[in-house]
Amino acid sequence: MMTELLILMIVMIVAIVLGLVEIFLLPGLTFAGIGGLLFASGGLYYAYSLSSTIGNWTLFSALAIFCVGVVWFMRSRSINRIALHTDVNSRLESCSEQGIQVGDEGIALSRLAPIGKAQIGTTIVEAKSETEFIDEKTPIVVVRVEGYNVIVKRK
Repeated sequence: MMTELLILMIVMIVAIVLGLVEIFLLPGLTFAGIGGLLFASGGLYYAYSLSSTIGNWTLFSALAIFCVGVVWFMRSRSINRIALHTDVNSRLESCSEQGIQVGDEGIALSRLAPIGKAQIGTTIVEAKSETEFIDEKTPIVVVRVEGYNVIVKRK
């Protein structure tokens, strides 16, 4: 009986560690998350097969240990060492703020099918063709400026 409980404890500890690794260290759903779920399911199934009392104790103690692990990991400085500490302090200027107006001329830098890159004066913007596909290096003229969108047509 003691060996069975030791095996059960090891399986549940592995499940908890894999769950914490999945949450805090690995992005997305990975083998750690799937493995943690399988270990936890298998451990709980094994615990309830021994007795319902052992199963209940295993379930509640594993949940408590997992919650303590989450709180500890959130408060520890180890999360700060792996966290991204950059601030984004730039902003996107609308096309009208960049000085692009109706009637301005430019050239398509990539194929506008219907959206692509264009150079209007000295400014490179993402432009949208009004009605047709426009090939690269084709002269264009601005038809409308709608916030961040520049609508163009072939010159």
